[in-house]
Amino acid sequence: MKTTFTFFLCVSLTLCAWAQSANEKPNFIIILADDLGFADLSMNGSLQIKTPNIDALAKQGVNFTQGYVSSAVCSPSRAGLLTGRNQVEFGYDNNLPQKTERGVDAQYEGLPIDQPTIATRLKSLGYSTGLVGKWHLGYQPQFHPTKRGFDEFWGYIAGGHHYFKSEPGGEGYLAPIESNYKTPQKISYLTDDKGDECVDFIARHKKEPFLLYASFNAPHAPMHAKEADLELYAHIKEEKRRTYAAMVHRLDVNVGRIMQALEKHDLTENTLVVFLSDNGGPVNANASINAPYRGQKGILLEGGIHVPFVMKWPAKLPAGEVYHHPVSSLDIAATFFSLAGGEVAIEEFTGVNLLPFITGKNDAIPHEDIKWKFTISRAIRQGDWKLVSIPDRLPMLYHLPSDSSEQRDLSMENIEVTRQLMKKLGSWDVS
Repeated sequence: MKTTFTFFLCVSLTLCAWAQSANEKPNFIIILADDLGFADLSMNGSLQIKTPNIDALAKQGVNFTQGYVSSAVCSPSRAGLLTGRNQVEFGYDNNLPQKTERGVDAQYEGLPIDQPTIATRLKSLGYSTGLVGKWHLGYQPQFHPTKRGFDEFWGYIAGGHHYFKSEPGGEGYLAPIESNYKTPQKISYLTDDKGDECVDFIARHKKEPFLLYASFNAPHAPMHAKEADLELYAHIKEEKRRTYAAMVHRLDVNVGRIMQALEKHDLTENTLVVFLSDNGGPVNANASINAPYRGQKGILLEGGIHVPFVMKWPAKLPAGEVYHHPVSSLDIAATFFSLAGGEVAIEEFTGVNLLPFITGKNDAIPHEDIKWKFTISRAIRQGDWKLVSIPDRLPMLYHLPSDSSEQRDLSMENIEVTRQLMKKLGSWDVS
């Protein structure tokens, strides 16, 4: 009898220790906006669009003023974000077309299946993983989110969607919403519906460590907004800008709902939340503003790749911190995996675990340089210098602290810097 009691006591203690260990692992949430202009948050100076919930993330966490994504367009940017590797290094430097082009094998149009995602990595460490919203990393079955590490998926495979409706058998922006854990509800307003699913995911997984990828498509086209939100911005006379402002407002509301869900379930303290945009705003398409940065989506000037980037984790990160060294969306996967207890080999990630740099345990800078390639254009930032290379013209060199808008090309005045960065960029591009 005593032996039996001892056995059950040991089992109980082991289970309690396991549960305690599981609960101590941080939860992770990525909130990704789509085509958001840098200047269109009140925390970045907007006097026209109010974003109190996104602003609160920065006030309660860390605001990275030099935050970059790995591409100037949606699909490759998301490939880098989810793998933690610069997508150029595995041949994924362009956007996915809506339909396969002639001469292209559709079986290879997607995030290569030999590239593990952060969802795959965290799942191996005992995490529940969910994706709500936009995928845009391959249409063929082998690329499906549920085969790339996500336990749950509610959303759509394509690069965008109608905000008010879908159609049975519809394609592209009218494709039916997919879900592998429920019968999808009829779309009310897509940004709100995504908020509903994020709140529900948190409630269902509150007792286990989780990764939630909240992949919003706001304020990506089509330009659809709720009437009540349009009323709030009725003073904006230009129709597209008014609609855009209303869409950003509704995104902010749902960021607030996600944070309220964490509070409700006592998960705020130990949940690491990252907010960013997948690329800069496409100024001409959705009336976004990237000021003070020149350029827009699809261009490797700052306006295409320099994005709002905020990280909040009350248990470990100081509130109200402003971090001025360049960081990358590629750092997110490496940070999550390290904090979850994963062993990170240096060759597995292009990104780095940001926590030691933010907290001052490592007084170096996270990156010696950051590199980009999109179709025929390339760029590199090293320290204060940024070089942009396009085949039909001479390289352009900018000193960002004194010229954040990239107005003054200093390549000929600093020929040795130009030569060094071109050599470094060229070596990376052909490696």
